[in-house]
Amino acid sequence: MTSTSAFPDDSRPDLPGEGDATDPGSPTGAAGASWHPVGDPAAGNAGQDDDGGDDNGSDDAGAVRRTSLGRGSVVMTLGTVASRASGLIRAMLLVACVGAVGTVADAFDIANKLPNMLFALISAGVLQAVLIPQILRAMNAHNARERLDKLLSISGLGLLLLTAVLVVAAPLIVWLSTLSGAWTTDERHLAVVFAYWCIPQVFFYGLYMLLGQVLNAQGKFGAYGVAPVANNVVSLLGFGAFLLVWGSAPDRGISDLSQWSSAQTAVLAGTATLGIAAQALVLVVALRRSGFRWRFRLGLRGIGLRAAGSVVGWTIGAVALEQVGVLFLTNVLGAAGRAGTSLDEAFAGNAAYTNAMTIYLLPHSLVVVSIVTVLFPRMTAAVQAGDIPGVRRDMSLGMRSAGVFSVFSTAVLVVLAVPLTGALLPSLGPDGIAAVAPIIQAMSIGIIALGATVLVRRMYFAFEDGRSIFGIQVIATVSMVVVLWGATRLLPPQWWAVAAGGAYALSTWISLLLRVRGMRRKLQGMDGRRVLQLYVRALVGALIAALLGWLTVRLLDGYDVSSWGHSVLVTAVAGIVMVVGYVLALKVLHVRELDDALAPVLRRLKR
Repeated sequence: MTSTSAFPDDSRPDLPGEGDATDPGSPTGAAGASWHPVGDPAAGNAGQDDDGGDDNGSDDAGAVRRTSLGRGSVVMTLGTVASRASGLIRAMLLVACVGAVGTVADAFDIANKLPNMLFALISAGVLQAVLIPQILRAMNAHNARERLDKLLSISGLGLLLLTAVLVVAAPLIVWLSTLSGAWTTDERHLAVVFAYWCIPQVFFYGLYMLLGQVLNAQGKFGAYGVAPVANNVVSLLGFGAFLLVWGSAPDRGISDLSQWSSAQTAVLAGTATLGIAAQALVLVVALRRSGFRWRFRLGLRGIGLRAAGSVVGWTIGAVALEQVGVLFLTNVLGAAGRAGTSLDEAFAGNAAYTNAMTIYLLPHSLVVVSIVTVLFPRMTAAVQAGDIPGVRRDMSLGMRSAGVFSVFSTAVLVVLAVPLTGALLPSLGPDGIAAVAPIIQAMSIGIIALGATVLVRRMYFAFEDGRSIFGIQVIATVSMVVVLWGATRLLPPQWWAVAAGGAYALSTWISLLLRVRGMRRKLQGMDGRRVLQLYVRALVGALIAALLGWLTVRLLDGYDVSSWGHSVLVTAVAGIVMVVGYVLALKVLHVRELDDALAPVLRRLKR
């Protein structure tokens, strides 16, 4: 899946991780702690049945706090590599089906990202703000099984009802995303039909996140990281069948709707939704294999939601503000794409922006999200135990570990945007690459801040401080909208998508600076000097790597892509040069975090 958020937020349910070095569905998590349903004789403890008695969940909470960052994040990364690799093939096929520009590509992009937007607006903020803290509390409660059953039952039922309402409201929702007068009636109608097929993804996104957080709270991250592979496999089959029957889109996409049929709509959008359903069902199997048995129960009493009411309200407000910005961005991109169509040119619009975001998020999702996913349950448990020094240590560790990778990622995306786009999206021609690559470069300015702000944002949830999240989101949304609005007044339409990438990067940095300021007060410091030294040294190393990479690309004529093979060659050679240059520079600068990050990988390679 691809991020559709205009702001630095990983609340989407497709930021997976993996923790267990063995079978992701095994009863033993990454921390080596077993999970058993209360009253299960296999548990070997004093827990009683779900109708009464005490359920001992302290071992699970302790396991979460003992989870190894090195082991967890490395194995999560390995699992995520599998999902992202198959996801790239999925993206290649999708671009081959509809292109990266044009009316059909933009209409499908709007409809296919609506489930992400809607889930974030109404459900994801609530689940993220409440679910992990409440699951951890439930595991330590005397009625753990009952509380977990009720949490899952109420959330699942709410998601189902919500999805039904949203399907009915599809025309209104699409209208809000296509307010620009550049959309014709037929183009908007196509987007609505796509939306009818895609909006049911909301339920499966929610189910995936619900079940995934239960696994994460047990210290098991494996299935959550691998499950997207099921989505990608279904998509590969569906999109592959589409190409066999109808062939690939031209370089400038499909803008003449007389060339598009209802059967194409059904296969394309139906495949997208079926893939999300398969992704969620994988976690159902994983939970059963872990020993967890869910029983449908209704009731609000005794599950701890009353105390979470204030944080939920503030979080919903923050997410709503974020989606207002997303709607504004979507309309601007839609107008840009339609302007190109009217001039018979390929201007970057919604689809080009989404493809750029897919590539931009690769390093973040492969490494940084793995680190955050392992640390967050551990840090949440530390907050609940009152261990502020432990939270501070983990926060510093997370920011420094993420920094080693995110600083280098910035250099890679700036220098290799053109050949990398050509290599990862081989069906794009010169026009498509020219539309996508500059957006990636504009976005890349914010990737250093992205991982850090995600980690800090999660900590606000752990402290159940929704008010601060809301206040920061106001500033982030206003800054993004103002910058993008100014760009539409000063720049021609072909540059609006690039401006959107830059506005996104700016809002990321603003969010980070404001969130770090607030978190420093909560933690009585954040090891700032040590973190800043790491980022300065990494930046020096990244500049050296960027220079070496730029020279290599120039020598190979990599900014004038002639073929897919040429793009792959330039990306591989320049990428290796940059990695070697960066690692050597960090060694000279005595960056110990690099050794810590590589140690688990090297140990596994020696086995």
